[in-house]
Amino acid sequence: MTNVETDPAELVCRSGASGSGAAGPVEILEPRDVPLGGIRAMTVRRTLPLKQRSLIGAWCFADHYGPDRVADSGGMDVAPHPHTGLQTVSWLFEGEIEHRDSLGSHAMVRPGELNLMTAGQGISHSEVSTPATQLLHGVQLWVALPDAARQIAPSFEHVVPDDARDGDVRCRVFIGSWLGLSSPATVHSPLLGAELVLAPGARTELPLTAEFEHGFLVDSGDVRVDGAPVGRAAMAYLPPGTRTVSLSNGATPARLVLLGGEPLREEIVMWWNFIGRSHDEVVAFRQQWQDEIAAFAAGSAPVTRFGRVVGYPGRPLPAPEMPAIRLRPRPSPGR
Repeated sequence: MTNVETDPAELVCRSGASGSGAAGPVEILEPRDVPLGGIRAMTVRRTLPLKQRSLIGAWCFADHYGPDRVADSGGMDVAPHPHTGLQTVSWLFEGEIEHRDSLGSHAMVRPGELNLMTAGQGISHSEVSTPATQLLHGVQLWVALPDAARQIAPSFEHVVPDDARDGDVRCRVFIGSWLGLSSPATVHSPLLGAELVLAPGARTELPLTAEFEHGFLVDSGDVRVDGAPVGRAAMAYLPPGTRTVSLSNGATPARLVLLGGEPLREEIVMWWNFIGRSHDEVVAFRQQWQDEIAAFAAGSAPVTRFGRVVGYPGRPLPAPEMPAIRLRPRPSPGR
């Protein structure tokens, strides 16, 4: 799923932002509801970026959605749209989504299977829930590419990660390595992404990479992270230097998504589906996309940066208007 907000904010995201929501070493990031346009549109719960914290490692975007009845919501039908400077990480708990992109990739997103699309210098893709899907439930995540990798050629990978159970904990690592599990998915900075399922009444302590910062996003269950209660769709943040974490839950099973990575230490500008390094660069990306979809409508002129998605029965998604004001980055705390 993409960001189909009709009036997206332009954001400067940087490592090291801090807020007042900390309880000891655990900072609780409360989600905000974001309607994704239209009368029957899905509403997602967003924990990244927030004002108090915009990055966890290179993870820069985290939307949690569902379970949504397709009969009520109309499902997902996102027309071809562009991306730059990022990787999209699609991870489902329920349902099925059909992916097509301008590289010619055609793949399904299914529970427990990773679709990783690297935009690099530019790509476009579409996402449509399949006719058999009755419930949609999952997370949509973005990874900011570091400056050294953001102009690479686009690519697409489909990975079915291994899973393992140890006592009360079942784990699937879909990005990076942890607990003896490794994903072959290609990343460009030190990262971790994993799904954890806790049995009812679980109590466990797990090792963490001390150089990483970590976020534990709760999908379901009565969860405590290092003793701090974390509500559904909220995220518990642990700073670099944390070597272990204790997890516990109540009388029903719990599911969490763990995001981790070394602090990116780069400032990025994110607007709509673009990540760049300046306001002017994002403006240029938007204009290139608008020029490409105009050429598509006219049936003339070769495409340039983003390419065309073949097989989607409709027109590409136009970009919203840019904000009326020019972005002025605020200094980071302590800088």
